[in-house]
Amino acid sequence: MSILNDLSKDTVIFISGTPCTGKTTVASELNDYLSDNGLDSKLIKINDFAFENNLVLGEDPDKFYKVIDIDKLNECLNKEISQSTDKILIVEGHLSHLCEGADKMIVLRLNPSILKARLEERNYSESKIQENLEAEALAVCSAEAYEIYGDKANEIDASDKSIDEGRDLILAIASDELECPVGSIDFMEWLLNQ
Repeated sequence: MSILNDLSKDTVIFISGTPCTGKTTVASELNDYLSDNGLDSKLIKINDFAFENNLVLGEDPDKFYKVIDIDKLNECLNKEISQSTDKILIVEGHLSHLCEGADKMIVLRLNPSILKARLEERNYSESKIQENLEAEALAVCSAEAYEIYGDKANEIDASDKSIDEGRDLILAIASDELECPVGSIDFMEWLLNQ
């Protein structure tokens, strides 16, 4: 694939988005694809990275999720990035868009009706499902990514994409062959019809 020839050997790609949008699946496929095509790549799962580096401050008493020290996460992640030269680095997770250091910041988006089914399959509580659906409809991750990355932030609507199609879109963005600017996906109508 000629697109791989255009990909810099030290590109740093962050993949973020609301839980259950497909970040882990597409990031793993991207990492495998790059390796299978002779490129040196490394996948960092941001949640695992936070736990491994003791960056958990505690647990939110109302929502029961781990509270991560974002400043320290950013610091540790950028140290890792500076030590990972000559390889493509893929950083995946819903906190990655809150950190600096990406050459390309990509937010996966998903139609809230599809997202709802995925969240239910994972047995999320009703309140957590509603919170994530509203965050997706309001493009919270995209807006936060844009605050840090500006035009380096992209978003992909994964609603009707296969894993391979998502991977190829990420490669096209990372290779500067495609731009998918923040603000081009709108799920507000879903929210208004609730």
